This record gives sequence, structure tokens and C-alpha cells, in this order.
Amino acid sequence: MNLNQITIPSLDLNKSIPFYEKLGLKLIVEALPNYARFECPDGNSTFSIHQTEKLPQGDGIYVYFECEDLDDKVSNLISKGIQFDQLPKNERWLWREARLKDLDGNQIILFYGGDNRLNPPWHIDIKNK
Repeated sequence: MNLNQITIPSLDLNKSIPFYEKLGLKLIVEALPNYARFECPDGNSTFSIHQTEKLPQGDGIYVYFECEDLDDKVSNLISKGIQFDQLPKNERWLWREARLKDLDGNQIILFYGGDNRLNPPWHIDIKNK
């Protein structure tokens, strides 16, 4: 099984599409006002947004995008006017993360996990299960 796509809600795709393009995603499907899909710049996964009349309550949705050049990427996005809630920071789970919210309050985390993304020191040995 391979994760192909994540879809998140938005109140206004006309505002959301430019935001995600500014993050570096490439718009590949534009079915306004209801749906838009983007190609991620690395790998084969896609990311989409769909129009909704009401957003989820609580913490909402967390979306992680991995960037090998995290600090440079964040600096570049700041120069384009993107505001971050947290600048790149080393986390206790051994990833470096920067955090921001999209226009609908969805949590966007740009991170670099390197080998620790799939093989942290606390990794479960599947062979012995």
C-alpha cells in the first residue's frame, strides 16, 4: 500500500490555492469552487483541498511536508510573505520542524526527519513481531 493523497477542507479555494502554490505545490486539477489538487515537488504523492461549509472543530488537521533543505525553504517562504508560528527547531523526536497554519487554520508542518523519520531509536522491530 502507498499513500497517494491527503485531502483537507477549505472555506474558500480561491484563497487557498495561491497559498499552497506559494508553499511550492504545483496545481494540477482546478475544479472550482469545490476541489483542487496539487502535485508535491518531490515524490509521487498529491495533496488536495475541497470546499466545505464548516471546518473541523478542535486542533483540526495536521499535514507534514518533508524538506531536506528546511531552513532554506523556510527563509524563502518568509521572503514571500508566509508567516510561521514556529521557526525551524530541533524537536525531542529527532526531527527539525517549522510550523504554520493555512488560511483555514489547518496545521502545516515543514520538517526534516532524515533517517529518524522511519528509523528512530525507538523503532519497533517488525521482524520479531
